[in-house]
Amino acid sequence: MKHFTTIITTTAALAVIGIVGVGAFVYSGIYNIGADDHHTRPVYALMQTLRERSIERRSKGLTVPNLEDPQLILKGAGQYAAMCTGCHLAPGMADSEIRPGLYPQPPELSKFRSDPREAFWVIKHGIKMSAMPAWGSSHDDATIWSMVAFLQKLPDLTPAGYKAIVAKAPPDDDMGPMDDDHGHPDAKQPSGMITPAGSVSAAMPGMDQ
Repeated sequence: MKHFTTIITTTAALAVIGIVGVGAFVYSGIYNIGADDHHTRPVYALMQTLRERSIERRSKGLTVPNLEDPQLILKGAGQYAAMCTGCHLAPGMADSEIRPGLYPQPPELSKFRSDPREAFWVIKHGIKMSAMPAWGSSHDDATIWSMVAFLQKLPDLTPAGYKAIVAKAPPDDDMGPMDDDHGHPDAKQPSGMITPAGSVSAAMPGMDQ
């Protein structure tokens, strides 16, 4: 019994020392929170694992709607062009003004096909301590699913195909007018949205014009 009490006491003392030590480290301000001073590999790996497991756990029960609906995909194209290209880029877009200063770097969503449930959860809820906002505060679930539907098609699009589908997309009424240089919809300047050679259906098989 005495041995067990000693173990408990020692464990409690170590826990208190650990808490005090962490508190002192945080309060000291020693850790550089600047985005241009990257995390150490162990810290980065820990945060990456935490993020991936958190998203996976919270998204696995979601019911995925029909993501092949052409109108849903078209709507998602307009949403993506208006809301996402500054961070996640688009086919034919090498960089943006904001992206070089972001840490961690947002993924280039045209380079891979994301899991629909996880993509929906991240778009809706955002990610703490990153540049990813919670779009669910300003967009309903149907709109967010349209973006997920478009993300499933995005890796297959050429730069011309991307501009073609964005030019046909309805504008994002929740966002202000944007520059059309990279295919962004501009509700006030529809004449600036020129569809390049090749139709949307050619760029994305199965879509009607």
